[in-house]
Amino acid sequence: MTGKLSESDKIDLLRIAREAIGSVVNDHLPEKLNLNTFSAELQANGSSFVTLSKSGKLRGCIGALEAYQPLVLDVQDHAIAAAQQDYRFPQVSSNEVEFLKIEISYLMPLQKLEYKDTDDLISKLRPGVDGVLIRDGSRRATFLPQVWGQISDSREFLSHLCIKMCASPDLWQKKHLEVFIYQVEEFSED
Repeated sequence: MTGKLSESDKIDLLRIAREAIGSVVNDHLPEKLNLNTFSAELQANGSSFVTLSKSGKLRGCIGALEAYQPLVLDVQDHAIAAAQQDYRFPQVSSNEVEFLKIEISYLMPLQKLEYKDTDDLISKLRPGVDGVLIRDGSRRATFLPQVWGQISDSREFLSHLCIKMCASPDLWQKKHLEVFIYQVEEFSED
């Protein structure tokens, strides 16, 4: 995974996401993709998040943190899941599709963040650059780097991650959690 998609690759992924959503909301199977028709980067295993918004508001977001299938299939699967399986929202209806904006985040590999204490952790986070994953046993939560645009304070960011993980907001201050960071290559429809 090089982390740099061509403009053509980005256009292909956005088209595939939109077509997949259009198919499933109309009760059709998504197109079976022939991997050989895509670039080597899209054929390689890659992980993605697909975010749907409507009128500037989140409408669905699903993804994977680790690569387990070709990137082009990952985007297709997560586009469908964002439209149909995000528990926070009802399924996208066929009359909504034309009003959706699709954003794709192509994830770089997770990197474990070693830290001594909460101050050290705060000093190592890079707002606007790093996606953050926290883990406490089997519980975990992540925010993509784009979330820094809504929660710019590192302490508040970590507190919201704890809440997302169904833990108390100050868990990150009381317990040494596993923390991972990652970067994304983000692109969306105009």
